[in-house]
Amino acid sequence: MKAAFILAALTVLSLTGLAFAQMPPPPGSPMRNDPHRPVDQISSGLGVTADQFRACFNHVTPAQKGSLPEANQKHANKQVLLSCLQKSNPSITNDSLDAVMDRYRPGGRAAQ
Repeated sequence: MKAAFILAALTVLSLTGLAFAQMPPPPGSPMRNDPHRPVDQISSGLGVTADQFRACFNHVTPAQKGSLPEANQKHANKQVLLSCLQKSNPSITNDSLDAVMDRYRPGGRAAQ
């Protein structure tokens, strides 16, 4: 009986943790995968809200600090970010996304 209760409790905790992990971040919170990115400036340049940018960017996987992403990682991240942002602002193009992101990337486009 005691083992069944413990198993049930662990199942509930596990499911609660999964639901929490899938929840969007609270408005105004830093991005979990790149907390130092200037979200307000980037989102303004793209014509979306900071929360819209944050929600889209939280689906990309930046390279480890101090390293550059591999080509396939860059392309995958760009596609995820661009398609998500275009849902909020259909006028965002690949070129406009590049221009804004390069403006706020340490080292600019050369850092890619």
